[in-house]
Amino acid sequence: MKRSGTWGLLNWALIGATVGALVLASGGVFVARGADPIKIGFGMALTGGLSANGKPALLAVQIWKDDVNKRGGLLGRPVELVYYDDQTNPATVPGIYTKLLDVDKVDLIISGYGTNLIAPLMPIAMERKLTILGMFGLANNEKYRYPNFFQIQPAGPDPQTSTAIGFFELAATQTPRPQTVAIVGADAEYPQNALVGARELIKKFGFKTVYDKTYPPSTVDYTPIVRAIKATNADIVFVASYPPDSVGMLRAAHEVGLQPKIFGGGMVGLQFTSVMTSMGSMLNGVVNYDFWAPEPTMLAFPGIKEFLKEYQARAAKAGVDPLGYYLPPYSYTLVQVLGRAVEATKSLDQQKLADYIRATEFNTIVGRVKFGKNGEWAKGRTLMVQYQKVHGTGIEQFRGPGKKVVLYPEELKSGAIIYPYSAAKN
Repeated sequence: MKRSGTWGLLNWALIGATVGALVLASGGVFVARGADPIKIGFGMALTGGLSANGKPALLAVQIWKDDVNKRGGLLGRPVELVYYDDQTNPATVPGIYTKLLDVDKVDLIISGYGTNLIAPLMPIAMERKLTILGMFGLANNEKYRYPNFFQIQPAGPDPQTSTAIGFFELAATQTPRPQTVAIVGADAEYPQNALVGARELIKKFGFKTVYDKTYPPSTVDYTPIVRAIKATNADIVFVASYPPDSVGMLRAAHEVGLQPKIFGGGMVGLQFTSVMTSMGSMLNGVVNYDFWAPEPTMLAFPGIKEFLKEYQARAAKAGVDPLGYYLPPYSYTLVQVLGRAVEATKSLDQQKLADYIRATEFNTIVGRVKFGKNGEWAKGRTLMVQYQKVHGTGIEQFRGPGKKVVLYPEELKSGAIIYPYSAAKN
């Protein structure tokens, strides 16, 4: 059940537990009668700037919970989700998790969605020696190096460069080779981490930086920023942004007539169905990070087609992202990994779970997952995709292959880049 606000949180928890028990009892779910549920607690962005992905992420976790309970639960006990709306506000996170642990008495926790919402959870998890699975945060464990943290985002052992490495590798192989770079991002945790990685790669590939600035997260008018970038005549424009500013930057780029040779990189939000259908053909030519696309190379993973069929049927009724191609497969995988650790260890002991997750390669709906340094994927698998041949804003064109062509990594490549940006843009 959704819990939000500050009024009557304990009452909501009690109501949620009662409703959850009734649903389990009446929904044809075969679990041990009278068994205490295994409670998994988390905050989630159900309102605010990240809610367009937070809501689909929640649905994916609910689908996993239903799948598990249909099979008899975990350790013969039903699984119950206890969650609150973090409002995309990091300040809410400590209070939410303190309540989950001390009042709701959850057995396990997972993070909410996004770097900024995972960051305030890290000290709590470390202080209480909890095993924590992170849902799409960038480099959250770089400074802590907490051994019981695991990140489901496929950033790899060097997460700060993960949203930029494919972008700059592609740029470096184009003819004529681009020379100058403009980088820009919001003054917030994820963009700052991404810009650090971008600067490393600019040096590695021998590009020349002609613009390197940040803007306040409260910015609403991006036209002056884009005009300043255009004035540098940069060949490469790398943007690290959250959904509202990704949309603002792209609209401003079209308004101003920005035409670098390659544009995009680390723009969160362009992956969302709601953004794709609102931006439409403005997406053409953008090369941007992604984690999943409906290309043949990605649809080959076992279980992914079945998950998407269930997700899309339920998403239509829930009024959330109807495709679910960005975060939902990984949200499901996160709890899939946690559930398998519980089953394999036959335990809810935090250290036993962490030791098992650290030592095991998991076969999941997004492929094989093995955790390595700082709880990141042992081998990164951040995609670079290019939006191609998008016409209008109709959603059906995004269901199948050809609109988000995978350019990188090579083993998942599904098509070729259209270069320069202006050729694909027009």
